[in-house]
Amino acid sequence: MTVLLIDDDHEVLDASRQTLELEGFAVEATTRPEDALDRLGPSWPGVVVTDVRMPGLDGFALLERVRAADPEVPVVLVTGHGDIAMAMRAVRGGAYDFIEKPAEPGHLVEVVRRALEHRRLVLENRSLRALLAGGGSLEARIIGRSAAIERLRAAVAGLADAEVDVLLFGETGTGKELVARSLHDAGRRRAGNFVALNCGALPDTIIESELFGHEAGAFTGAQGRRIGKLEHADGGTLFLDEIESMPMHLQVKLLRVLQERVIERVGGNRPIPLDLRVVAATKVDLLRLAGDGKFREDLYYRLNVVTVPLPPLRERREDVPLLLRHFLEAAAARARRPAPPVDAAVLARLAAHGWPGNVRELRNVAERMALGLGDGLAGGPVAGTAGGGIEPLAEHLDRIERQLIEDALARCGGRVGETADKLGITRKTLYLKMRHHGLHRGDFAEE
Repeated sequence: MTVLLIDDDHEVLDASRQTLELEGFAVEATTRPEDALDRLGPSWPGVVVTDVRMPGLDGFALLERVRAADPEVPVVLVTGHGDIAMAMRAVRGGAYDFIEKPAEPGHLVEVVRRALEHRRLVLENRSLRALLAGGGSLEARIIGRSAAIERLRAAVAGLADAEVDVLLFGETGTGKELVARSLHDAGRRRAGNFVALNCGALPDTIIESELFGHEAGAFTGAQGRRIGKLEHADGGTLFLDEIESMPMHLQVKLLRVLQERVIERVGGNRPIPLDLRVVAATKVDLLRLAGDGKFREDLYYRLNVVTVPLPPLRERREDVPLLLRHFLEAAAARARRPAPPVDAAVLARLAAHGWPGNVRELRNVAERMALGLGDGLAGGPVAGTAGGGIEPLAEHLDRIERQLIEDALARCGGRVGETADKLGITRKTLYLKMRHHGLHRGDFAEE
């Protein structure tokens, strides 16, 4: 995913680029708005952040041109001359957000992060819907030929149109969000929004507002009305990952929503009816958690209308070759190189691996193999060292560093601050090392 920065002021452009790059974003910066138009289109994976007042093509004219190429490319307008009228014009013109200069770095980063996530969901939903429109089947998304995966696909097909809430149970990396998306896109709610929320990734202070939204003035800093995830999912599907991490006081409110399909925004009094399906996911035994007083038992039984277990990769090792080929071809295409051949010895080594990180770990292995790093497993042979050759020390240390960072990110669910603490380095140092190794925290986020 790419952030395209446009500003005719070189100093502002460089400052914004540096701010975003230090947070791990891939950034392309230009002073010429015309440069943006050549690359935009329905499949472009990025967002546009542009100044409003520029010579020639200004920000509003650029916004119109971008929306003509693809109305779902997020465009963030930035100006040092903002007022209410200009903000309203930006909203009516379809801008994703409107920021006043000088942009506070934290605010800029948060807006860009949300815009990129929005774009990612748009592209993924388009891809899934294209498969459906083209006669694609669940086999193209939930990949494998094992009996366990056949049962999983049958469950998804049978539940797709069923108007019941679903609880997904599986270890980290087994593909819970993928299954949730498949349930949504294969069912009658596919025209509605698929809204994903990781309950473990949000601080207690904002999760209530994220779920229920808020009215203007509901709390300090609430300058306008915000539509929450529940309301945004009206007519579609809400996916609640790591449901076990939801604070107890919000579990009570979620139970009421599940029972009555009605919400009230924070600071509001008007009940808002909802028509949505809830798919929750967990990697722990919620009933045991309820017995320990750490999860509401009534919420567990309300969620547990239908439970779909997701098999770990070690229980379907026969699917490893098929999954590996799928991930290898995708990784090789991103790296603009042919997919490497995989011999029987490498397949045997991969089949014997324990796969504690499940399918996500296999995907990362495929990424390394596509880059020529041997069989992709830690300690495995590196390309060019077969036959007893000695790997140069710098390359060997570089490979070990990448593996350590990948393992730490996977264990921390992609949370950069926590990963940096575990590794004993600063966030900035970790971001720079992740850029060096081509790592993206979104690849390690908890599913």
